[in-house]
Amino acid sequence: MAIKFQYNKTSLGELGKQLKMRQKALPTIKSKESALRSEVKKAKDSAADCRERLDRLKADYDYMTALWGEFDGDLLRVADIDLAVQKIAGVRTPVLREVIFEQKPYDLFSSPAWYADGIDILRRMAQLGIEYEVYERKMELLDYARRKTTQKVNLYEKVQIPGYEDAIRKIKRFMEDEENLSKSAQKIVKTKQQQAGEGAML
Repeated sequence: MAIKFQYNKTSLGELGKQLKMRQKALPTIKSKESALRSEVKKAKDSAADCRERLDRLKADYDYMTALWGEFDGDLLRVADIDLAVQKIAGVRTPVLREVIFEQKPYDLFSSPAWYADGIDILRRMAQLGIEYEVYERKMELLDYARRKTTQKVNLYEKVQIPGYEDAIRKIKRFMEDEENLSKSAQKIVKTKQQQAGEGAML
């Protein structure tokens, strides 16, 4: 990214401000990136834990496969999912508050004895499945923000800060050269005036 500037004090002052702003912001952006990286790992670990527990529960579900044929699928359904929003390093992420189930009553005497266990397994599977999805979404949002923040860190560190420093250096050199030329020109003029003055006196 080429930084546009002019060889004057105004441009030098503006570039100095821009450089200071970026140098001041860089540590904050780096700490945000670090926090996001840590939160992405936490969300990933939580999702993996949910996945593992869900897989173990599915093994229990599969163990009862022969019985599920006689199970009434309408007995339990997810009525609602209560989500909240939590800000992590400026990123809005979902947090699961509660999964609200709707359970139809059934006759305890005429229904198979394992129905209560079946409903409990289904309830836990749905809960874990939804938890897993929420952690996955949280991880996606945080990882996207982390990638954007990493890009900004790289932009500041590798492009903009060196670019501003280089532009400031060029302007300072130019101004020094101009000042030296001006001094040299003044000396030449002064010397010529002195020589002209001496010549007139003769």
